[in-house]
Amino acid sequence: MSRRKTGSRGTSKRASVEAFASADTVLARSASLISALESGAGCLPPRGVNRAEVAVMKAAARTSMVGGHTVVALAGATGSGKSSLFNDLVGADIAPIGARRPTSSTPVAAIWGSESASALLDWLKVDERHLVDEEPSGGAGFGGSDGATSDATRLELDGLVLLDLPDFDSFEEAHRVEADRLLELVDVFCWVTDPQKYADARLHGEYIAGLSAHDAVTIVVLNQADRLTPEALAACRKDLVRLLGADGVNGAQVIATSATDGSGVIDLRHRISVAVVGQNAAVRRLDSDLRSVAEVLRSGVAHSEASLGESDQVGLVDALARAAGIPVILDAVERDYCREAWRRTGWPLTRWTAALRPARLKLLRLNQGAAARSGGISESDVRSVLGRSSLPQATPAARSAVELATRELGDRAGRGLPQAWTDAVTGAATPPGEDLADVLDQAVVNTPLRVRDPMWWAILGALQWVFAIAAVTGFMWLVILGVLGWLQVSAVETPRIGPLSYPSVLLVGGLLIGLLLSRLSSAWGRVGGRRLKVIVEVRLRDSVAGVARDNLIAPVQQVLDRHRATHEHLEAARKLA
Repeated sequence: MSRRKTGSRGTSKRASVEAFASADTVLARSASLISALESGAGCLPPRGVNRAEVAVMKAAARTSMVGGHTVVALAGATGSGKSSLFNDLVGADIAPIGARRPTSSTPVAAIWGSESASALLDWLKVDERHLVDEEPSGGAGFGGSDGATSDATRLELDGLVLLDLPDFDSFEEAHRVEADRLLELVDVFCWVTDPQKYADARLHGEYIAGLSAHDAVTIVVLNQADRLTPEALAACRKDLVRLLGADGVNGAQVIATSATDGSGVIDLRHRISVAVVGQNAAVRRLDSDLRSVAEVLRSGVAHSEASLGESDQVGLVDALARAAGIPVILDAVERDYCREAWRRTGWPLTRWTAALRPARLKLLRLNQGAAARSGGISESDVRSVLGRSSLPQATPAARSAVELATRELGDRAGRGLPQAWTDAVTGAATPPGEDLADVLDQAVVNTPLRVRDPMWWAILGALQWVFAIAAVTGFMWLVILGVLGWLQVSAVETPRIGPLSYPSVLLVGGLLIGLLLSRLSSAWGRVGGRRLKVIVEVRLRDSVAGVARDNLIAPVQQVLDRHRATHEHLEAARKLA
C-alpha cells in the first residue's frame, strides 16, 4: 500500500505531530478539511471525500463528549485468544471464549473509573458493558490474582474503556462488519495475534497497513507465547516486527503475552496505562485520521495552477468577434456613414437618391431610432427587436474557431491539474453554444455604433444649399430673360461681371461649386467612415472581450481559484502542528 516502507524520518515527523496533537489542533484540521471539501466539491477523489466526511463527523462527535475516557480495542483473528486476554485483563470471565469457532458476536466493554461512559458507549453502539470493580478483592480490576493491582495502578487505569471486538476474519459477515465499524471509532488499536497467524495477509494488508498512520496509538500483541520456546519466540517476534515495518509501522514493539500463564500481561497493562494516563489517545487518533485523509485528498490537487493573463484573451476575442459578425457590422457602419454623409452634405436636389439605398445597420436591426443618432441604444429600441439583431448566424468556420479557442483556453488553464480539475476547467471554458451566441448578440446590440455628427456635415450642408439656391436663382433669372425676349418685351439691362451676366455666374458657379463640394464631401465621408469603423471596432471588441471575461475567463478563473483554495486548505490540514 502507499504507506509502506516509510522511512525513519517520516516516523520521527509523525511522532512529533502526535506529541503535539491537541483538541485545538483537531478542530483546526477539521475546519481546514471542511473548507477543502467545500472548495473542491466535485473535483476531489470520491473515496477520499467520503473518508473525510466520516473523519470530520467523527471528530465533531468525539470532541463534543465530556470526560477523559480512552477507548482501547482488542482486535484479532479467530483463535488468537483475545477474549481470554480480555478476561485476564479485566479479572473476570466476561467475554465468551472459543478455541476454534468465533464466539464474540457483539463487542463487550469493560470500564474503569467512576466517571460515566454511557454517552461514549452509546455513540460506539456497544450495549454489553461491565464496570470493573475497583475494590481490592482477589485481584479483580487488572493484573491477575497475585495482588499486583495497587491503588496507584487503578488510578492509572481510571478512564479506560477496554473493548473485546468480534473476530475480523469471522465467517459471519455481521461480525466482520461490526469489527470494522468499531475500528474506525476507537482511540487505541491493540492487535492480538498468535504464532500461527501473525503473518496473516488479511491482518497486515487490510488492517495494520491500512491504519499504519496511527502507529502512535497502535499496540501489537503476540499472544499464546507459552507455546513457543524462548528461541522460537524471539525469532517469531523479530519476523513480526519486520512485517510491521513493511506495513508502515516502523519501530514497532511487540508484546509477547499468554493468557494461560499470565506472562506479558503486566507489560501489556503498562503499555495501555501509558495511553490512559496521557489522556490524549483520542485526540491523537482523531488527529491521525484527519491528517491521513488530508494526505489522500492531497493527491487530488496539483502543487500549483496556471495564471490567466491578457494574452489568453487575444485569440479568444478574435474568434468571438468573427462569430459575433463584427466584420459585417463594421462594413455596415462604414457604408452607412458614407450614405449619411451624402444625405447630409450632397447636392440638395439629388440627396433623395440616398433613400433608395436602405441603411445597412437598419437591415441588421442595430442602432435603430433616435437613440442611435445620439450615440446609444434606448431600452425601447432593444425591446423593438426583441433583444435580438438580424445578424447572420456564424459560419461553420467561425464556430469552429470559437471551439478551438475555448479548447485552447481550457488546455492552458488545466495544464498540470488532475483530471477532475481539468474537466472542470474545460467545462467552464465551453458554455453551451446557443447561450454564448445570445450573450454575444446582446453585447453587439448594446454597443453604440455611432458618434456625434461631425461639424463639417452642417457646414458643407449649409454651403450646398447656398450654392444650390444660387444656381436655381441664376437658372430662373435666365428663364425669365428668355421668356421676355420671346415675348419681344423691351430688354432689361442685365448686370454683368466682365463678359458674363449675373444669371450665368449664379447658375454656372452654383453648379460647379456644388459639384466640387459634393466631391469633397464624398472624400471626407470615406475618410470619416474609416475612422468611425476603427472607433466602433474598438467598442465592439471591448464588448466581446467583456463577454469573454464574464462568460469564459471568469468561470475558468473561478475553477482555478477553487483549486488554489483547496490546495491551501489541504496543506493546512496536513501540516505539522
